[in-house]
Amino acid sequence: MLLQTAANYPVETFVMENDANCPSAHLCHHFIEGNIQDFDAVYHFGKNLDALTIEIEAVNVAALEKLESEGVKVYPNSHAIKTIKNKILQKQFYEFHQIPSPAFVITQNLSELSFHTAMLPAVHKIAMGGYDGRGVQIVRTPNDFIKGFDAPAVLEKMVHIKKEIALMVAMNDKGEIAIYPSAEMFFDPKLNLLDFQTSPAKLIDHTLWKAEALALKVVKELKSPGIFAVEMFVDINDEVWVNETAPRVHNSGHHTIEANFCSQFDMLWRVILGYPLGNTDAILPSAIVNVLGAQNFSGKAVYKGLDEVLKLDNVFVHLYGKKETKPGRKMGHVTILSNERQELIHTAMKIKNMLSVESEAPALKGVEEQHL
Repeated sequence: MLLQTAANYPVETFVMENDANCPSAHLCHHFIEGNIQDFDAVYHFGKNLDALTIEIEAVNVAALEKLESEGVKVYPNSHAIKTIKNKILQKQFYEFHQIPSPAFVITQNLSELSFHTAMLPAVHKIAMGGYDGRGVQIVRTPNDFIKGFDAPAVLEKMVHIKKEIALMVAMNDKGEIAIYPSAEMFFDPKLNLLDFQTSPAKLIDHTLWKAEALALKVVKELKSPGIFAVEMFVDINDEVWVNETAPRVHNSGHHTIEANFCSQFDMLWRVILGYPLGNTDAILPSAIVNVLGAQNFSGKAVYKGLDEVLKLDNVFVHLYGKKETKPGRKMGHVTILSNERQELIHTAMKIKNMLSVESEAPALKGVEEQHL
């Protein structure tokens, strides 16, 4: 989905998406149905407007480059999106700018994996098109090479991870930067999707300072205004490694809607409209639980346990308006506020067990998990 604004006041919003029934269609002033990967669709969508941003990086970058050459402002700029959307270019960017990131080699096809046994155990990441757990395979032994990708990809040395964290960073056209408190991620090992997170992350000061410095360096070196999620690993020695960067509002910052003085969405508006950057301080510590489609269910979404969740104090439910559920599909999130970290985790686990997204009929056997 592309979001766009016209600079004439009052501001008007334009959305392009390939589904006229998408949840955002009724929230904007003008909706255009179109394929964000099609050059002509993206170019004609943006050519008469003033500023443009993205909801996902799988967009036609050539069209964005042409729009920029004609004076349309793109947030983040096309160069940053081009660098980030291709995992090979992204890893080379970290290497060139001496940003600590796990060691890697580039593979062009599946057969090349056999030449890199010294990298094992490793993670094979497809260069283009991976998203929310797709396009990533763990390769522990040579017997796992068959799981890899027969396409350009990155084979990345596995890090002995103690924690996974993320920091949201915003930069405006003047180069001014705002950074949000860290978030600590807890992943579903089967789906390789975020299960729940807490903010701020539980880190020693020295590790937090390193993480903040790296997040700032990533954004400064991208040389682009916008908002970015910088995802990192903390290893068993408390060293910090940049894993990936997302050039957009992100799950890592969804809690800021209720938990911070300026949400990530408000911050992006401030960047686009040239307003002063907002206050990123937390009002209260928070947690997020992802609402995922239950296993073995596919079809019209049915929310089980929603009434019970809505009865909980300091809990905020966000459903994304997706009518169809699939196993592992992200259907929404729930934000929890509390001064007590243990209460945040306890409530997050309670909600995980209380709320499920099913369907009127179970999915057929063999249906693949979908994460969009």
